[in-house]
Amino acid sequence: MSKREDYKRTIVFCLASIVIIAQALVFAYIWYDHYRELIFQPFWRKGNWVLILLYALINLLFSKMYGGLKVGYLKRIDVIYSLVLATICTNVVVYFQITLINRWFLDPRRLIEATFIDIVIIIAWTFGSQYIYSKLYGARKLLVIYGDRDPHDLIQKMNARKDKYDISRKVHISLGEKEIYKIMKEYEGVIIWDLPSQIRNQYLKYCFAHSIRCYVTPKISDVILTGTDRIHLFDTPLLMSRNMGLSAEQRFVKRSMDLVISGIGIIISSPIMLIVALAVKLYDKGPVFYRQERLTFKGKPFKIFKFRSMCVDSEKNGARLASKHDSRITPVGHVIRNLHLDELPQLFNVFLGDMSLVGPRPERKEIMREYQREIPEFYYRLKVKAGLTGYAQVYGKYNTTPYDKLKLDLFYIENYSVLLDIKLIFMTVKIFFQKETSEGVDDDQKNALK
Repeated sequence: MSKREDYKRTIVFCLASIVIIAQALVFAYIWYDHYRELIFQPFWRKGNWVLILLYALINLLFSKMYGGLKVGYLKRIDVIYSLVLATICTNVVVYFQITLINRWFLDPRRLIEATFIDIVIIIAWTFGSQYIYSKLYGARKLLVIYGDRDPHDLIQKMNARKDKYDISRKVHISLGEKEIYKIMKEYEGVIIWDLPSQIRNQYLKYCFAHSIRCYVTPKISDVILTGTDRIHLFDTPLLMSRNMGLSAEQRFVKRSMDLVISGIGIIISSPIMLIVALAVKLYDKGPVFYRQERLTFKGKPFKIFKFRSMCVDSEKNGARLASKHDSRITPVGHVIRNLHLDELPQLFNVFLGDMSLVGPRPERKEIMREYQREIPEFYYRLKVKAGLTGYAQVYGKYNTTPYDKLKLDLFYIENYSVLLDIKLIFMTVKIFFQKETSEGVDDDQKNALK
């Protein structure tokens, strides 16, 4: 099994190298053929090589950040989308780099042409690499071990990726450990689905002892442990969880980033906000903005700003989440919600300090209470400021269950860093045009939980 994994990693590395090198060669061609000759003092030989290497490294950075090199992990369309986005970001950065070298703007058309060539390479590479990967490594045959909660939803989600997973059997823990251990030998991996910690740990240790691949759905306590510090003052290992949210230094750096980026964002997006405001006003003559009380750090209430996307009396019968085909959403609202433009006024909330650029999305007090009746730990999200985007928005969907959203937000809080914030801001660009992140809950879902 370990040799199989080594071979797989080597193949994925080689396939990833091919697309990065191919794109670097395209850039090398337009550099030598066009841009190098336009610069008053061109580089000597090694300078040219360094510039081409730098292009490859920037492209690699964006490709890894957006997950475009995860052959066999993402769907083909997701790989193409991720790599195209990485290429556009790389070419924009490199264009400004060339501009700085030249000390004035150059015609970007050759770089735009190169971008289209890169896209053709990406599409061909994606289909070719996925074909090679699927031929060498088929779907992994998995067994689900479950307890009180039926794993139907999980099995449905994972079996949607038939190229990667084949969940062919589920067994209840009532069958007994010895019998389940025998069954486990027939599979390439095990999913431990939401078992009590004491029972789960027995199966986890067995998998570790016998080198069996194991997928575990974490408990909230497990997520908290991911952010612990390791203490080695004694010969007994200790894990220390501060449980204080962000430190004073982290809050200072985060607030500084919020001020600078939101200020720039307000200036850049002001023409777009003006157009959206006019569209909302002209449609039904109602108010442009929708202000609503939400909760942020330590449960402090604040008024959130959004462009109004629903009819004026949308909540006359009480607050409820928007559904996929919600009749309350206006035609203008559908457009601005799909493009996430309704969220732009929240840049003012960030600038004023009510919110941060990155953090758990703020909830209404009544929705929060509803969640807490079923999930008492839901208020853990209030250990940091609410955010314009967040871990749950990047890695989840609008209709991700509240329990899973909580775990995603806790992953962010417990593993916070400035680099994580920067990554999530860039990742937000990736999900910007993905419909499932804004489509709403199911039509028959009337409240927060069901």
